[in-house]
Amino acid sequence: MLRIRRFEEEGMRQYERGNIPGWFHSSVGQEAAIVGACLALRDDDCMTGTHRSHGHTIGKGANLDALMAELMGKQCGICKGRGGSMHFADTSVGIISESGIVGGGIPLATGSAFSAKLRSVDQVTLCFFGDGAVNQGTFHESLNMASLWKLPVVYLCENNGYAMTTPLAQSHGQPDIALRATAYGMPGVAVDGQDVSAVYDATVQATGRSRAGEGPTLIVANTYRFDEHNFGLLVPGGRYRSSEEVETYKRERDPILLFRKALLQEGTDERNLRAIEDEVANSVKQAVEFAVDSPAPLPATLHQYMFKTPLDCLGSLTAGRGEKLIGPQICPEKLAAAPRDTIQSTYLEALVQAQIEEMDRDERVVLIGEDISAHGCERLIERFGRGRIWNMPISEGSFAGLGIGAAINGLRPIIDLSCASFVYLAADQIINQASKLRYMTGGQIQIPIVFRCCMFSEGAAAAQHADRPYPLFMNVPGLKIISPTSAGDIKGLMKSAIRDNDPVLVFEDASLMPLKGDVPGNRDYLIPIGKAEVKHEGKDVTIVAIAGAIRPTMEAVDALAGEGISVEVIDPRTLKPLDHDAINMSTAKTGRLLIVENAHRVCNAGSEIAAVMTEKAFDILKRPILRLSAPDIHVPFSPALEKGFFPTKDQIIKAVRRLL
Repeated sequence: MLRIRRFEEEGMRQYERGNIPGWFHSSVGQEAAIVGACLALRDDDCMTGTHRSHGHTIGKGANLDALMAELMGKQCGICKGRGGSMHFADTSVGIISESGIVGGGIPLATGSAFSAKLRSVDQVTLCFFGDGAVNQGTFHESLNMASLWKLPVVYLCENNGYAMTTPLAQSHGQPDIALRATAYGMPGVAVDGQDVSAVYDATVQATGRSRAGEGPTLIVANTYRFDEHNFGLLVPGGRYRSSEEVETYKRERDPILLFRKALLQEGTDERNLRAIEDEVANSVKQAVEFAVDSPAPLPATLHQYMFKTPLDCLGSLTAGRGEKLIGPQICPEKLAAAPRDTIQSTYLEALVQAQIEEMDRDERVVLIGEDISAHGCERLIERFGRGRIWNMPISEGSFAGLGIGAAINGLRPIIDLSCASFVYLAADQIINQASKLRYMTGGQIQIPIVFRCCMFSEGAAAAQHADRPYPLFMNVPGLKIISPTSAGDIKGLMKSAIRDNDPVLVFEDASLMPLKGDVPGNRDYLIPIGKAEVKHEGKDVTIVAIAGAIRPTMEAVDALAGEGISVEVIDPRTLKPLDHDAINMSTAKTGRLLIVENAHRVCNAGSEIAAVMTEKAFDILKRPILRLSAPDIHVPFSPALEKGFFPTKDQIIKAVRRLL
């Protein structure tokens, strides 16, 4: 507790001196809740924390030197200067993440416990969060899943009475947070969060239940923070709590003074306590000296820790101003011929087969989704059973987060989000956790996870089930995005995605599901992520056809061939990173470029392709680039309005003629 207190006090001094940038959330006053819980853990147990993250990391045993260096944004920091004050992590002592998003770590902790259960290891995950997080959906959804499967997780709410500046009574219809556990069929225990022994005893009991297979526990440690929510941040409109309230807690409820007094009453020698105080003071002083003397990260290291599995083709996107991305020196390697042992299969069958083969190959691969048996997965269920196939409650955001936590802790989940429009509900976890955590932890973790998103179109699905959300995620660093268009491609790319060590989003177009094609039977048949394919060779016009737009495009190409017009079709297959080299090489040959896709027009994949081509290859274009897409209108319900909403064969033919 002293380490936390002195570290925080010195951190605030360094913050005032300008040595610590950003924000600083002090946990002074809450030390007993942190330490009592952490002492009940084993070294191999996992933990997630909050934006008030310094104390939790110290409580779990992290090195003070590296923590102080991280606060100062130094290369020797625990996260190499990528995470900062709110995002400490130290996997060497079991801290898988601490989150600046309120409630963001609760699904991750649930997923970490899910992984431990599936791997049959005797490991518990402790999840810290504040009273404000209890009103987040992630809290309720995660506790429901943990209770449903009796996961080995302990949820510990540090109830300091204020969600930032909002008092508990103004944000909770039921202020007794421990009662909420009853709704999820788990014990709810309220303890004095200023009494380290009380917190320890409650956590020991809770971890014991988890290790015995009896499931989760909610502990509410009623505590108090002595400083502002964010140190140095002025609260507009005056104070939200009185100075008398704060001083009373400091005088009468300081957890360190209370425990020091208890130790003396039990006969501990005063000199021993002073020795501890001196030791802590020296270690904090040493941490400051270490951090101040440590070098800042070099700008050249900016791109490090983005991906566990590197993207070889990213090098082609880093050319300097004025450099061309075309020419024989960067001619993409020829695609290898497909293996001869091919079979005819539908797109959907090939997708299922890819998952079967990878689940056979690697027992860490699990399939997680909602209504899982209703989406072509009957064969998977029959083959692997419920231990590898998990039907989730309708809680897309939290079971996506559960998958992320499970991936961090040793599994390789496939998350089936069913309809692509539901990915919006999972976006917080995908963007703020899956895409960012490897970078923000300085490369300490890997997140091998696949998110499947099926894009529906014709069939009167209406706007809430017919989106093409992939452009939104193309703008997010740290994600890889694929959208295969043939049976062979979905098998090869899906297998690559499952084997990849980074988050991959798979956007499948439902219109392609029944189409048949040649599928290699080789179980190690892989297509590299980031490589486009020439679907049809030609010399007059290049068409880049994305996802479901491949069907009307190929129909248009056949019709144009009858007119003597030769069209080359490029299928990107991977949307992030885009294979600009393949597009450049084709356009250099034809001089004309048409981009066809079914996403809305503004800021779609075609926008990115057109922008790069304009910047890097403008002089090879004989005509302006043309783009066909869905209009910036929501997908209508009426079949009369739906007809022609997406680019059609006739529109593509007209665009090609215009280019010529």
